[in-house]
Amino acid sequence: MLHYAHNVIDPLRRSFSQSTIEGLRAIIQSNIKAQFNPKNIIFRNSVAQNTITRKPHKHSVSFVIPCLNEEKVLPYVLTKIKHLQDNVLTDRRVEIIVSDNGSTDRSVEVAESFGARVIHCPQRGYGAALQCGIYGAECEAVIFADADDTYDFLEAPTLLHKLDEGYEIVLGSRLQGTVHEGAMPFLHRYIGTPVLTWLINTLYAKGDYRLTDCNSGFRCFRKDAFMRWGVKSPGMEFASEMIVKVMKSGADITEVPASLSPDKPGRHPHLRTWRDGMRHLLQIVLESPELFNTVGSTLWLASWLVLLVGLATGPVSVGIFSVLGIHTMMFALLGSIFGLAFWAVGLFISAKHPSSVRLYTTFNAWQEDRLFWFSFWFGALSVAFLLAIVVRWGMGGFANLALERETLAVIAFGANGILLVANVLTAHLIKRL
Repeated sequence: MLHYAHNVIDPLRRSFSQSTIEGLRAIIQSNIKAQFNPKNIIFRNSVAQNTITRKPHKHSVSFVIPCLNEEKVLPYVLTKIKHLQDNVLTDRRVEIIVSDNGSTDRSVEVAESFGARVIHCPQRGYGAALQCGIYGAECEAVIFADADDTYDFLEAPTLLHKLDEGYEIVLGSRLQGTVHEGAMPFLHRYIGTPVLTWLINTLYAKGDYRLTDCNSGFRCFRKDAFMRWGVKSPGMEFASEMIVKVMKSGADITEVPASLSPDKPGRHPHLRTWRDGMRHLLQIVLESPELFNTVGSTLWLASWLVLLVGLATGPVSVGIFSVLGIHTMMFALLGSIFGLAFWAVGLFISAKHPSSVRLYTTFNAWQEDRLFWFSFWFGALSVAFLLAIVVRWGMGGFANLALERETLAVIAFGANGILLVANVLTAHLIKRL
């Protein structure tokens, strides 16, 4: 795709070859002996230890690099990949793809000066850029990492050789490898990544295998497998959606150690901690309505158990405490509403995505006539219970009611019933969007 005039490209090529590329090549040559030997790597917590039969195969490989205004750091990455292409991966086809996400600097010219194929992605976003590059890749395997040289592409053969053993995807785990000083903020390293990784493992991991770094941006996988996974998020949450769908599909996954370096001086990272962290969290739970069913229904049932026991027995002394009185029942009422609201989130998700929860499927599959009569009768019954309390209250001149526990139980039933009807109707509205 070298369609730019030579008077633009050639000076740029000469500039980088004199000031940057030669220096990088010297560094690469001096350190290449220290490069990973895949046969000597010890994989911790890896599927490699399992006795799964796989078919070894030497894949052709496409390097995909998402790019947005990276002219200052892109030469570092491309120099390393060119070194691999010319000196390490000489026994297989290698292509280099820069998926440009609307750069306004000279990133495109830099990429083309190194012989990379540039794919222009019109939709903004990390995930969108990666998808454009992956869809455009022509080789069997795809390796992607950021254009900022924080992940070391010289470690790519380790991932690729592991993929050749028969895995469908290999992740470079920063937490198993080396995180250089200043490369990973404390919040990301010790809270964000471990918590999100734990959540993904808890919700989606199969068997004994557990990931260590769900947010790794250094990945190697088979393109045909990626097409089956159906990953489509356009933003940073692409990384989480990919891992979730890999695990749900039962794909053969493993990790290898990977290093992470700090950003080059003067480069401003695109990652926004709280915004992108929330995007990851939402994407992870989006694929698991079962989570909302389990947590919501458990809280709802526990709350109603407290309400019914309190209604039947009244206050009970437990040591110095008095429980199951009116105040305990008030908190149980609140818990029932919270539980039903949390449960309803899974119902809403299931309105647009298939779910294994039978109750969600039943509610969302109702025909309009059944939906109408359920809403009418259940809603009317709930309102009737609430009106009965108001009438009873009015008959006493709106003075204090003597039947506090009974009143609270009736109010709980009415409030829960109205909320349930509203949630089911909302789910059917969402289904029609």
